[in-house]
Amino acid sequence: MRRGPSHVGHAYAVGVQAALASFPGGDLVEKGIRDLRHAQESPEALLVSLGRPRLEALGLPVPAPFDAPEIRLYELLARDEPDAAHGRYNALVRRLVSFERAFACAGS
Repeated sequence: MRRGPSHVGHAYAVGVQAALASFPGGDLVEKGIRDLRHAQESPEALLVSLGRPRLEALGLPVPAPFDAPEIRLYELLARDEPDAAHGRYNALVRRLVSFERAFACAGS
């Protein structure tokens, strides 16, 4: 059984969130987790939804993700700046990967 954030003590969750900001891209992951907790669709929440399998494998509790996050993220970015959506999408994914690598190294 997957243990979600409702099973995580508040003090632990606050401590984990504070620690996330110390990693590259941690600001995105922290905001994405917070937005997912409130079921708020944002670029960060969709990014965390996209990275959920790896983030959970790293030990981070991730709330229920949005379906089809790759498509939804691209569409959300394209609404604001259609010509820049592809570059922005790739930049966000690179920041997520940077976070995952740094977080994994810190845990080893």
